[in-house]
Amino acid sequence: MNTAALASRAGRLLDGTVTAVRPLTGGDISDAHRIDLADGRTVFAKTLADAPPRFFAAEAAGLALLRGTGTVAVPDVLATGGPDDPGIILLEWLEPAAPDRAQAERLGRDLAALHHTPAARYGTDGPLFLGRVPQTGSAAPGDTPGDWAMFHVEHRLLPLLRQAADLGRVAPADARAVERLCNRIGEIAGPPQPPAVIHGDLWSGNVQWSPDGRPRLIDPAAQGGHPETDLALLDLFGCPHLDALLAAYAETRPVPGRAARVPLHQLQHLLVHAVLFGGPYGRESGAAARAALAAA
Repeated sequence: MNTAALASRAGRLLDGTVTAVRPLTGGDISDAHRIDLADGRTVFAKTLADAPPRFFAAEAAGLALLRGTGTVAVPDVLATGGPDDPGIILLEWLEPAAPDRAQAERLGRDLAALHHTPAARYGTDGPLFLGRVPQTGSAAPGDTPGDWAMFHVEHRLLPLLRQAADLGRVAPADARAVERLCNRIGEIAGPPQPPAVIHGDLWSGNVQWSPDGRPRLIDPAAQGGHPETDLALLDLFGCPHLDALLAAYAETRPVPGRAARVPLHQLQHLLVHAVLFGGPYGRESGAAARAALAAA
């Protein structure tokens, strides 16, 4: 979208006059811009051409879910385009800051509190996306805690594996490794875990370090899920001061045996990356499945 069109669109949604639109770098899926308004407001805008229906509405709902727990900090949602204009979301502008150990420790404590928040079920009733890939399905309320494993296989791992295989982005040997993991997930998943509210896409790029000392979480795929998924994703592409974050988390929410289950909880996102980007992610999906099987 050109800047003039974005300025017009944002001005209409915000009921203001846009004075500047500046493109930003860093997003793999959406285009990002800083928008300045005549009344002094600064806004962060994300747009996506040909966005799926309710694409950014799902992000707004996820931010609202996280905010409603009262545990983690997230940006305010100022506007979305609505059903007829799903390709835009306007958010509170967050000034960037360098990560530091104190913020990492704060985030560890905040995440522990988030993960103590029960969810009604695994998954969500509304739309949910990882990148542009829809994540569907929710478990019935009242399902037993041990059902996370089968929910994860039925609604996350196997659908993603089929998509990656159909696109030719995972080799047969790697696909067979993922299938073996799915068949044995009951042995690998660890202790029963009731559905808890999780961010759902918490790689390090979705942590916004802040000048006020409290990190914000952005771009969620918030849902009822397994807390170890958030922790494993922070480790997937490297998170600054992860050791301090995990130590602070464990002070209030220790998770014995978690390290052995990290590959299991990274597998879903590796498969999403295989679907979206191909490249080495099919091989890495197979490697994660084999590592999870070996740890069992």
